[in-house]
Amino acid sequence: MTRPDAAALEAAADQVVDDVLPADVRLLFVGINPGLWTAAVNAHFARPGNRFWPALHRAGLTARLVDASCGMDERDLADLEARGIGITNLAARATRRADQISAEELREGGQRLERLVAQRRPRVVAVAGVTAYRTAFGRRRATAGRQPEDLAGAELWVLPNPSGLNAHETLDSLARAYAAAARAAGVTPRGE
Repeated sequence: MTRPDAAALEAAADQVVDDVLPADVRLLFVGINPGLWTAAVNAHFARPGNRFWPALHRAGLTARLVDASCGMDERDLADLEARGIGITNLAARATRRADQISAEELREGGQRLERLVAQRRPRVVAVAGVTAYRTAFGRRRATAGRQPEDLAGAELWVLPNPSGLNAHETLDSLARAYAAAARAAGVTPRGE
């Protein structure tokens, strides 16, 4: 697949991106919703400049630095599956900006996520974005880190959003947060 052009990006509005759900998912990352680039190439966190994949690699959670900008490589998907790492979103539809998702869509997404977690039984669910988490689950005072409540039997973590718009987080701070959730899920970072 090639990088999407302007027409492909516009056509991706309201599209849905396939979840990455290994048979034995141990750590389930949850984004807010797909952006247009992500939907156009059907690969999570695909927009160039998004720090998700660099942070995952720096945390030791991928064998190599993933470039999802043109779609996911089969080797990268196999690596995620072997490690038990899955990816989904709170809201399924793609938008230009996350703030185009309504509070109702986030709450419905939280309910869908709870059903998915009950069905697939990951050890840890890691939501990337505290504001979206607060809205989806009605936890107005939630902060980043391990949450006091579980979600359908899974440890629940709220992690920093990897978007470049989240400027107070660095690649190193993202990697530390992602590695902590991975350890809780029994996904050992490379080199440990």
